Amino acid sequence: MVQHYFRPLYILLICLIAATVAAAQTPGKRPTWQEHAQAVTKFQQMLNAEYRNPAESPLPPEVRKKFTGLAFFPLNYHCCVLARFVRDSTQAPFPMPTSTARRPLYQKYGELQFVLEGKPQQLTVYQSLDLKQKPGFEDYLFIPFTDPTNGHTSYGGGRYIDMRLGQIQQGQAVVDFNQAYNPFCAYSPVYSCPVPPAENRITVAVKAGVMSDH
Repeated sequence: MVQHYFRPLYILLICLIAATVAAAQTPGKRPTWQEHAQAVTKFQQMLNAEYRNPAESPLPPEVRKKFTGLAFFPLNYHCCVLARFVRDSTQAPFPMPTSTARRPLYQKYGELQFVLEGKPQQLTVYQSLDLKQKPGFEDYLFIPFTDPTNGHTSYGGGRYIDMRLGQIQQGQAVVDFNQAYNPFCAYSPVYSCPVPPAENRITVAVKAGVMSDH
């Protein structure tokens, strides 16, 4: 998970989480149920450890002291899908709207096409021009999305998924919504977080990943 409120140590840590979890999976191939359960458990453990860390946690000190762990939806293997990836290198960079006046530049990298709960879905994959210039982050991709759970069982502002270029193989990529996480804005208004574009609306409830704490 790379947070889009730029703090170098935090970005490094979250990229390591994404890389560690991805390393346990075969790129372009949906994991078995057991492989998936192990990867999601690892992701949740690392995410919780990060939120307990005073140097990196988005939680206010008074909340962090009482923190016992994030709320997650139950493990949902059906929300780990094999998607068709379509590259798109024709789009010009654009200023991504955020929860503040900040407008970081992003570029559309491609599209993920898949079926979830029996219904076809599509998500646009973005690449941050700022991160692209930073050593070690050149292959980082960003998938912000919304779905009908927002404002109910998940954060109202949508959630994020991270991906690395190496996870795309032969026009396919595994998208695991069990690794969807909240923007920092879900925990404090001091952060500046990208707002998921309207085109990245999933039409079915994504009951996987981090839940709302409220």
